[in-house]
Amino acid sequence: MTPSSSTSHLAPGALPTGSPALSSAPLRHGAFEDAQALFAGTLFVAMALMLFNQAGLLIGGTAGISFLLHYATGLSFGKLFFVVNLPFYWFAWTRMGREFTLKTFGSVALLSLLTELFPHVMRVDYLHPLFAAVLGGLLLGTGCLFLARHKSSLGGATIVALHAQQRYGLRAGKVQLAIDCSVLLAALWVVPLERVAYSVLAAVVMGVFLWISHRPGRYAGG
Repeated sequence: MTPSSSTSHLAPGALPTGSPALSSAPLRHGAFEDAQALFAGTLFVAMALMLFNQAGLLIGGTAGISFLLHYATGLSFGKLFFVVNLPFYWFAWTRMGREFTLKTFGSVALLSLLTELFPHVMRVDYLHPLFAAVLGGLLLGTGCLFLARHKSSLGGATIVALHAQQRYGLRAGKVQLAIDCSVLLAALWVVPLERVAYSVLAAVVMGVFLWISHRPGRYAGG
């Protein structure tokens, strides 16, 4: 049989079996790909939190709770964020699996470290709250998207949002936005209205970004 005869019975335009175009198996991420994505995503989020802290803004989820405690007590945000997230690891372990939980633990620990480090390596002399809200919201959305696509998160509300998308098909961005806005509304008791309004804008920017970019079934990598 000649090489050409092996494909002589294929329909016009069809590809032979084994062609990459017919392979439905998703490409797995390697260890190096995971490491660079988790570092980059966590770094983006740390930059956003630095902007929020500089502008006196808040964020939703466990980060928002940690910010409220930071403003109220003066304790380090990084340490508070790490402690507040501890109860969510059980939920992640039982609902999202071992790999997701370990990556999330590592990402939260790295973010706590970066937020402690940033004041010593980067300062902003002037920052308008509106610019901080928009840029910070986009940085948060991008960072969380990196983490989610490599089976990680930053704990708290993000774990719940990703679980809701996997289990019930709800958009992670919608769930994240609802949780974030609830936390920010509670902040009205301790934070001026103007700052809360800018913080809500940041949450909307982040939520809409994730809503558009992180749809169920769109990304096949693992």
